[in-house]
Formats: sequence, structure tokens, C-alpha cells
Amino acid sequence: MRSRTAAATAVALSTAAFLLVPAAVPTATATAAAAAAENRPRISGHRGAAGYAPENTLPSFDKADALGIDWVETDVQRTRDGELVLLHDRDLRRTTNVESVFPSRADRPVGDFTAAELARLDAGSWMGARFAGTRIPTLGQTLDRLDRNGQSLLLEIKQPDLHPGIEGDILDVLARKGWLDGSHVDHRLTVMSFGTNAVRTIHRKRPELKTSVLVTARPSASALRGYAAYADQVNPDYRQVSGDFVAAVHALKGAHGKPLETVPWVVNTASAAREVAGWGADGMTSDLPDVAARALG
Repeated sequence: MRSRTAAATAVALSTAAFLLVPAAVPTATATAAAAAAENRPRISGHRGAAGYAPENTLPSFDKADALGIDWVETDVQRTRDGELVLLHDRDLRRTTNVESVFPSRADRPVGDFTAAELARLDAGSWMGARFAGTRIPTLGQTLDRLDRNGQSLLLEIKQPDLHPGIEGDILDVLARKGWLDGSHVDHRLTVMSFGTNAVRTIHRKRPELKTSVLVTARPSASALRGYAAYADQVNPDYRQVSGDFVAAVHALKGAHGKPLETVPWVVNTASAAREVAGWGADGMTSDLPDVAARALG
């Protein structure tokens, strides 16, 4: 009997001791890792995951999602009859079979085609037989897919001078699809363009939106100050970036009173990703976003 009592007492004491142990607290290593992750540049999939699937298509966004990439970048233009579609180039020759379907108009700009005509084009076979039949998505279809995937969007207004008034059309679609609510605006959407007038227009119409100016060459100090009046980011070709440029960007306040950011494009190697991160850039876009993400741990 005494042995049973002793055993029971030991179990009770052990249980009490277990219950009295405080909840586990993060170790210094875990805390450092969390801080590093918080400060790591955000990786965005360029045109989805353009190194693995046809750019600016639903399969490309799905591939980025499968790789664990939460942000994607894409390009929007407007058809002749007013539909917003995802295409990068001025014309359709590089990424569709337009030369077969509309041979006499193959060199015409995107805005010379109707939405129904673009829906006839194959936008995937150029990248492999497994993508045959992939279509050019509309902006609305893309927003639905990104919501389904839980992804966020860097939306580039492409060649706005060829599509007068496209800024208002984009805002209409974003509103109709629920992308101008607080959650999307605060955490999941940035609108950008090489066309500074387009960025200014978006900022004027919806000042709560985060905006970016895209640049091909390193801007001067005075140009940076000008961009900061209506943009939150200035995003150059990563080959134009250096530590002193990032510091100059961060020294300014952007349109929403926070430090101006920079998200260089398009970073496709591990070494370049580490270099850009070392300069303190806020993010980067990549055709191979998993490569960049692995390089940064």
C-alpha cells in the first residue's frame, strides 16, 4: 500500500511541477530569426512567376502561389472596346499566336484589338506545349484568382499614353471587385507605372492607395523629391541600385508620410538578390521568385 501511495504522490508532484512551468519563451536565436524575417526584402513574382509559366497569365500567378510567393506583379492595358487585360508588350507577337490568327494586324498595338479578338489568341504555347490554350486574362479575372490564392498585387499601368483615361477604368474594376476596401488598400495593393502622370492621377483620385514610380535610370535627388510628393516607392532596374541610392530614397518621406521605399526589378539570381538585400532595399521583383527567396533564407 505504501508503495502505491508513494507512486501516486510522485505522479501528483510531477504533474504539479509540469503545470507550474511557464510557457515557453522565444530564444535569442528565434527572436533574431523573426527580426531578420521582418526586415528581409519582400519578394514579388514578376508577371506571376514568369520564369516558370507564361507571363501575365493565371497559370503564372498560380505557379507563384505554389512556390509560396504572396505578392505578384502584372501589367494592365486596355482593348479597343474598353476591357482591361494583362499584357506587357505594345503588341502581341512575342507572347501570343497573333501572327497566325490575325496575320495582317500582328504588329498592331494591343488597343487595336477587341476583347473578343484577344480571347481567340493562345497566350501559352510559346512557352511549351503544356501551356497550350492559355488565354490572356482580364484584370477582373486576375483579381478573382489572386483573392482565391490569397495573393497581393503590384499593378503596373502599362503605356498609359496609349490608353487615355485608363486610370479611372482601373479604379472602377478594383472597386467592383472589392479591392478598394481597407484590407486590400492597406496590405495587398500597390499601383505603379513608368508614366508619372498616371501615378499622379491615381494618387489624386484615390490618395489612400499606395503608389510607385518605375524608372529605367537612376533619378537625380531633385527627381526623387518630386516623386515623393505623390508616390510611396521609386523602383529602378536593380542594376541602377546601390547602397547610397537606397539611403537617399529612405531619407525622404513618401506620399503617406512614411520613408520612401525602393523595390528594384528584375532580380533573377541568388547573388543579385543578396546584393540588393545588402543595400537595404525594401523588396524586389523576380521571374524566379523562389530563387531570390531561398537566397535570402
